[in-house]
Amino acid sequence: MTVWDRATRRIAAVVVLGALLSMLDASVVALGLESMARDLGAGLGAAQWIAHSYLLALAVALPACGWLGRRIGAGRLWVLALAGFTVASVLCAAAPTLALLVGARVLQGVAAGFLVPTGQALLGQAVGPERLGRVMAVLGAVVSLGPALGPVVGGVLLEVASWPWLFLVNVPIGLVGVVAGMRVLPRGRATRTGTLDVVGMLLAGVGLSALVYGLTAWGEQGAPLVVGGTVLGGGIALALFVVHSLHRAHPLTDLRLFVDRRYATATLCSTLTGASLFGTVLVFPLLLQLGRGTDSAGTGLALLSYGLATAASTPLAGRLTDRFGGGRVAVAGCAGLALTAVPFAVADPGPGLVQVLLVLRGIAIGFAAIPPTVAAYAAVRREQLPDATTQLNALQRIGGAVGGALVATTLATLLPLGAGPAFAAVFWLLAGLGVVALVPALLLARRRDPVPQG
Repeated sequence: MTVWDRATRRIAAVVVLGALLSMLDASVVALGLESMARDLGAGLGAAQWIAHSYLLALAVALPACGWLGRRIGAGRLWVLALAGFTVASVLCAAAPTLALLVGARVLQGVAAGFLVPTGQALLGQAVGPERLGRVMAVLGAVVSLGPALGPVVGGVLLEVASWPWLFLVNVPIGLVGVVAGMRVLPRGRATRTGTLDVVGMLLAGVGLSALVYGLTAWGEQGAPLVVGGTVLGGGIALALFVVHSLHRAHPLTDLRLFVDRRYATATLCSTLTGASLFGTVLVFPLLLQLGRGTDSAGTGLALLSYGLATAASTPLAGRLTDRFGGGRVAVAGCAGLALTAVPFAVADPGPGLVQVLLVLRGIAIGFAAIPPTVAAYAAVRREQLPDATTQLNALQRIGGAVGGALVATTLATLLPLGAGPAFAAVFWLLAGLGVVALVPALLLARRRDPVPQG
């Protein structure tokens, strides 16, 4: 069987469509918050919940993804999720008030929370372990393109149309995806998973959303009592979820996967690279706008090279992962994350050098993000993939929130001393994150990824 046989190509094409929609939506909508607030008679601060509600609902949906995938089959869940996302997009466009728009965004976020991990599970179950890296890299490339293309797509739509079209553009693509998914995707075998673990669902959903929101608010506002309490409460809820799940015969997600040392190491590496990824996404726009006075349009164009380099490097990273193992490729990526941060910490690179470093950092992200994820999936059996994809996506989100909070807090603390020292400290922080991620990557590199059973 070739790497890209016809069945694999068709499944990958459909899954990529859903991933692109869910990732584009988060970045596209952010550009329209000001016009939405104006048309709906709301303040810009309240309108931020249009973005926050989507991301928090996405986080809440993740814990149930593995259970639902086992219960009704991954293919059925993916089609239902994309259909729900499409309907919610219509509701968003038609919302006459801010409250109804936020409610529709919650529905949209829940549906989006199922699309990426379920798509990863479908691809992982469809291909053999020797092709896993190359196939997963395609999905990773699309996910990387979302933040890069989102500002461009959103800017064009707002230039020629009103903000409801930021949501209506999803509808024809979503309908095509639903029809294609029903025809192409394997339905999946429904298994007996026991009743839904409602207590686990509540603990995981509340804990994950509170922790992600609290860390994000910590980076934006510092550490007031309410924000600190939210972070602490989220951490306690997740700790209770772990204890609860380990004592339940049919938990929401099988945390016993972490007993496998290779799976645990790969997941840790993936979480740390998630922190580097989101820290990078946050710091470079601020560097260009606050540190160099670049306008929004110029910032978007300047960062396009980073997004394109990330997307272009992931297929190569996938091929190298299949050949040499995820650990060895991740070592190169994590080392690149550390090294590409250092020039910004010790100097003030000119525009040309900035573009070179952005391209190199994009390549490093591609090499650091995909390989540990593939190594984690290769360490589990095929029937365990719904749980593994759920866990990795949840931990990557937590890692991203931690990385973003560290960057934002460092900037907020040091900017009164001057932009130069503040950004230098942030880039030393990003270099340190790359070094820390290098430790589990080196452990992974000690031997090739195992061939999963089943």
